[in-house]
Amino acid sequence: MFSVKCDSMRTLVNLVFLLPPISHLFALRRILLNFVGVQVSPGARINGLTSFYGHGPIHIGESTWLGPRCRFYSSDAAKISIGGHCDIAPEVVFLVGSHEFGDSQRRAGTDRCDDIIVENGCWIGARSTILGGVCIGHGTVVGAGSLVNKDLPANCVAAGVPAKPIRYFGADEYS
Repeated sequence: MFSVKCDSMRTLVNLVFLLPPISHLFALRRILLNFVGVQVSPGARINGLTSFYGHGPIHIGESTWLGPRCRFYSSDAAKISIGGHCDIAPEVVFLVGSHEFGDSQRRAGTDRCDDIIVENGCWIGARSTILGGVCIGHGTVVGAGSLVNKDLPANCVAAGVPAKPIRYFGADEYS
């Protein structure tokens, strides 16, 4: 019963997020999201038109920035965790759910959900999609428009469909 109530409350919060200007009232958004079970750490800034669907656990770390129109599709069966000091560009999608392959009568077989972990200090480019079962390592940059369907190591730049590391940050660079 709580799950349905929580999901309905998140839908209400999504509607409220349509009202104020996109890049204002960050503290109000944090309060409302914490109220409906999205753990938003102090200093995190959630821009408007960002939407939260489902009732699964979501954590957004300290001083993380979420650009406008990001979408979170959650489930009780998997968590979405974004570390601290991350920058998430506009229109990034986090999607924990998928399906196993089914038979020829219905290829989308048994559903499944897997965690998404974005470690501290990451930068995710605009319109990227992060699928369930993925861990993006500390300090990694994901290029705009990428599809992340496998783990990415720490301190690299990854891009493409599917996203693959194309550059690594050395010890003498910022880490």
